Amino acid sequence: MPYLPDAMPAPQPSRDDAPFWSACNEGRLLIRHCTDCERFSHPPMPSCPHCASTRMDWKEVSGNGTVYTYTVSHHPTHPALKGHNPYNVAVVLLDDAGDVRLVSNVVDVAPEDMKIGLPVSVYWDALAGGFQLPRFRKRIESDQSKGEEQ
Repeated sequence: MPYLPDAMPAPQPSRDDAPFWSACNEGRLLIRHCTDCERFSHPPMPSCPHCASTRMDWKEVSGNGTVYTYTVSHHPTHPALKGHNPYNVAVVLLDDAGDVRLVSNVVDVAPEDMKIGLPVSVYWDALAGGFQLPRFRKRIESDQSKGEEQ
């Protein structure tokens, strides 16, 4: 079941972000990458926002990150959200993509349990119409030290 209602508008890929959405539909998280300055950027643009190079490619990243900031909405911001609240909107700082942050949702954390610094991993939310959106779930870190002590 999708995190948000099926009546929410689906993404409308553009020339610049079509590879991002195509990879999402395959369950892969691709982030725009500059081959000159080696920095990542999002949202996708035709040139690097750091050095202005047009030598851009795409790199797959793990989808692990931390909640950089968030808000919990108690009011519908779109007609499809009427009666579907509260819900969170999170900005996730990706672990392996420089300073790239994705705006998304954390699907398995109650509003009162959301917090900055929460470790998360990408979760593919299947929407009606065949799109998959990158949302996030709380990441459970394996604690190897406990296993060694027992």
